[in-house]
Amino acid sequence: MSAPATGPISIGALDLAALLCSRVCHDLISPVGAIVNGLEVLEEDKDEETKTFALDLIKKSAGQASAKLQFCRLAFGAAGSAGAQIELGDAEKAARGLIEDGKTTIVWNLPRELVPKNRAKLLLNMLMVSSGAIPRGGTLTVDPFEAGYRVTAAGLNARLTAATAELLSGSPSQPVDAHAIQPLYTGILARDCGLTVSAVTEGEAVVVTAR
Repeated sequence: MSAPATGPISIGALDLAALLCSRVCHDLISPVGAIVNGLEVLEEDKDEETKTFALDLIKKSAGQASAKLQFCRLAFGAAGSAGAQIELGDAEKAARGLIEDGKTTIVWNLPRELVPKNRAKLLLNMLMVSSGAIPRGGTLTVDPFEAGYRVTAAGLNARLTAATAELLSGSPSQPVDAHAIQPLYTGILARDCGLTVSAVTEGEAVVVTAR
């Protein structure tokens, strides 16, 4: 990964890499831990009903871990050589695999086209920011907007924290840790693409825009 783009806040490449790795590990702990628990149950309990439950847990958790890894590969990883492009259909597939869970759905209004990898990474990170605004579920609508993208998060009690808006702008008032690195990274990606990312509340929805 190249050094982060210049912006309102300066963060070293090593710190950025470490915080992003911490974020990925945090996301994977839960499903991987559930797989381990399921395997322990299979080893220790011979009851058929319990074994069936354990196998279902392992299958579900393995699917979650796979979806998270595929998403993180595109959203955080190198995803090809310098100057590589990513097909937006692949970004859509990764986003649906991670986010759509029966509570949250995605309406994807973007064409299937090749875009520079950092634009695809920006879009995926915008989706993560937006999904955090509707923890009880809802709808994420992805649209083209001017030179960039717009993601509208509509759901029960959709809300945007002041910290998230600060991090997107690159001007956080608090120290940046692994929980905060993702929206900060979204802002870094936007500036690298020559765009400005912002998030506002519009009525009962939160709108994240890169333009």
